[in-house]
Amino acid sequence: MSAGEAAGTGDPLPPLPPAAAAIASGYAFTGEALDLGALLWDGRCRPDAPIRIPLPVLNRHGLVAGATGTGKTKTLQLIAEQLSAQGVPVFLADVKGDLSGIARPGQRDERVLGRAGEVGQQWAATGFPTEFLALGGLGHGIPVRATITSFGPVLLAKVLQLNQTQEQSLGLIFHYADTKGLELIDLKDLRAVVAFLTSDEGRPELKDIGGLSTATAGVILRSLTAFEAQGMADFFGEPEFDTADLLRTAPDGRGVVSVLELPAVQDKPLLFSTFLMWLLADLFHDLPEIGDADKPKLVFFFDEAHLLFNDASKAFLESITQTVRLIRSKGVGVFFVTQTPKDVPSDVLAQLGNRVQHALRAFTPEDQKALRATVQTFPKSSYDLEELLTGLGTGEAVVTVLSERGAPTPVAATRLRAPESLMGPVDAAELDEAVRTSALHGRYAQAVDRESAYEKLRRTPAAGPKAATRAGKSSPEEEPSLVEQVVSSGMFRSLARSVGTQLGREITRSLFGTARRRR
Repeated sequence: MSAGEAAGTGDPLPPLPPAAAAIASGYAFTGEALDLGALLWDGRCRPDAPIRIPLPVLNRHGLVAGATGTGKTKTLQLIAEQLSAQGVPVFLADVKGDLSGIARPGQRDERVLGRAGEVGQQWAATGFPTEFLALGGLGHGIPVRATITSFGPVLLAKVLQLNQTQEQSLGLIFHYADTKGLELIDLKDLRAVVAFLTSDEGRPELKDIGGLSTATAGVILRSLTAFEAQGMADFFGEPEFDTADLLRTAPDGRGVVSVLELPAVQDKPLLFSTFLMWLLADLFHDLPEIGDADKPKLVFFFDEAHLLFNDASKAFLESITQTVRLIRSKGVGVFFVTQTPKDVPSDVLAQLGNRVQHALRAFTPEDQKALRATVQTFPKSSYDLEELLTGLGTGEAVVTVLSERGAPTPVAATRLRAPESLMGPVDAAELDEAVRTSALHGRYAQAVDRESAYEKLRRTPAAGPKAATRAGKSSPEEEPSLVEQVVSSGMFRSLARSVGTQLGREITRSLFGTARRRR
């Protein structure tokens, strides 16, 4: 069917009305672009008016929003497929477990072919190069872990639900461990340092910078114990995941789609949303500035984004805002996925230049308020957006993106294309096989528990780091000094990648208090 024929009939389409033609001209880009779908006008789908996103503006960030069941997941899949085809790596947080099908060709049926015909799409079943990841190895995927040191005090305080005073005290604990070369690899390391700093020997260590009260230390220790009792210890440890592995391309030049499987931890939303922010912050730290580029280095889809912002402190929100603002110049695009734009703070929302808004419901006064707030975030248009947003069908959305020159495009009601990969999960056995044959399996599958703060403090329980150093000086052959212990334990080999530090020099920390790496 040509773009000038009515969908499914072969009859020529009437010319676009002037208002519709003006919208269509706003999406007539000359460079590389992703195809989202076709314009909806007066209840008809117009395949002669494609709606697209220029590839170079995908690092200007975006929002995919809409009520449950309106097609947000399929929109993510559609965009991810086309990015991969253009050689752009993609990161997808798969909260419900239904994005794994992107690795397998889709199923040709009447529904798919009907949608393809409506929007003028030449549909072909296609699978895409995919890497499956899982937080702490819980679920089907390569384990994704972080060291406590790398995660940093700000993100950890959010996970532990500490207040501002407790967060500041946690920052002092990290500062002490950083400067003394006490590697905080897992939860037991952090507990050991907290216990030492509240002991008679350790209490003077923080005296000159405010100290650590017994009450605050008790809250932190109880939070760590409860956190571990919920089965969350596996998320922290080594080998730590290197976010450079999210930037790979397949031998055929297509971008690798990294799918972080989250169904096993969907009852721990605070944890996985904060872990996603750690991944993003780590990328921000490590990637060089590249300015404007022909295409992004990575597009990162942040699903269930409202969980990140719930009960977030002002400082935490400021760090998110700064990360989103600055990571664009490093070639990373971030798409937040949630139900309504009001789930995203205004300072962050203002930076999301590309918008795909699926249908909203208006069953309650609160729904109606959210609907009106959503309409106000769009540019002026010829549509009655309140009516349009409540009348969209599944797989339809209101779209506005940035043009090639950075200006917002006209608001366009759009019928979206059908993904070409499988719209549903692949079975567990297939996932497990993909993980076993992954090039990353040998690097991350087996957890490692090397010597770190817990072992060092346990070896000298009465005196801590100072005594370890003194013992090393008095009998160097029998009891190595702390420096010798650290070097022999392989600290420099591991931390050169994971935290980028040297003994006796404070770890460099940036946004969220996360530690910088040296590659």
